[in-house]
Amino acid sequence: MAGTVPPKGLDAQGFIRREGSLARVPHAFRPVVATARDRLLDAFGRRLHSAYLYGSIPRGTARVGRSDLDLLVALREEPADADREAVRALGDSLDQEFRQIDGVGTLLYGRARLLSDLERYDLGWFVACLCTPLLGDDLAEYLPRYRPDSLLARETNGDLALWLPRWRERIAAAGDSEAALRPLVRFMSRHLVRTGFTLVMPRWNGWTSDLREMAEAFGTFYPQRAAQLRRAAEYGYEPVGTPDVLRSYVDDLGPWLATEYARVHGIKAPRPD
Repeated sequence: MAGTVPPKGLDAQGFIRREGSLARVPHAFRPVVATARDRLLDAFGRRLHSAYLYGSIPRGTARVGRSDLDLLVALREEPADADREAVRALGDSLDQEFRQIDGVGTLLYGRARLLSDLERYDLGWFVACLCTPLLGDDLAEYLPRYRPDSLLARETNGDLALWLPRWRERIAAAGDSEAALRPLVRFMSRHLVRTGFTLVMPRWNGWTSDLREMAEAFGTFYPQRAAQLRRAAEYGYEPVGTPDVLRSYVDDLGPWLATEYARVHGIKAPRPD
C-alpha cells in the first residue's frame, strides 16, 4: 500500500537497513576514530582489505567515558598470531590515550572467511548490516541483502549452548573480583538480550540494536521471561560486579534460551575452532 511505513529497521522491500554512518559519529569521538584509522593503516598497510566501525559510536548513541570503540578489520589473507597481537596493542594504546572510550574491541578476519558461504548469514550479515565502512573497499557489495527471518536468526545466535560452558569457566576464573565481574556482566547481558531478540525477530519482523527495544520485543512473545531480559538489558548498559547475576545467566536464563532457540530455529551450522 502506498505510503505504508516499513517495519522498524527495514527498508520498503523488507530488507534490514544498514546501521550507522561516519556522519553520525559524535564530535567527541571523532579524534578517536581518526587515530584508529591512521594506526590501522600503519599496522597493516597493503595487507589491509577494509576496516569498519560498529556499535554505538557510528550509530551516534555513544556516551563519553562509558562506551567502547568497536572495530572490525578484514585482511586480504587469514590473520596470524602477530596480526592478533597487533590489534591488541593498537586497542590498548587507544584506550590509554583517549578518555572518551572505555575499552576497544577489535574483530579480525580474512576477507575470504567474511565472504564465505558458511558465514553469509552471520559474519557476512554483520558486515553488511551492522558495520560502517571506515577504510578500503566495502565487502557489503559482495553480499546479499538480508531479511529478519529464521535462517538469519539461526546462524547469528543459534550457538548459545556452546557458549555456556565457556562462560562458566570465565565466571569461575573471575572469582569475587568486582573489577573482573563487571565486564563479564556487560558482555553476557548483551549477548543474552540479543539472542532473546533474534529468537522473536522473525515474528516481530524488524530490526533494532537498542537493548531495551530488544527486550521489549522479546517480552511481547515471552511475557513469563520478560522481566529477566529487561533486567539484562539494563545491565548491558550499566553492569554490576556481582556473581549472582552471572550465575542466574548460566544456570537459568541461558539454558532456557538455548533450548527454546534450538526448538524454534534450530542450531547454528558448526564452525571450525
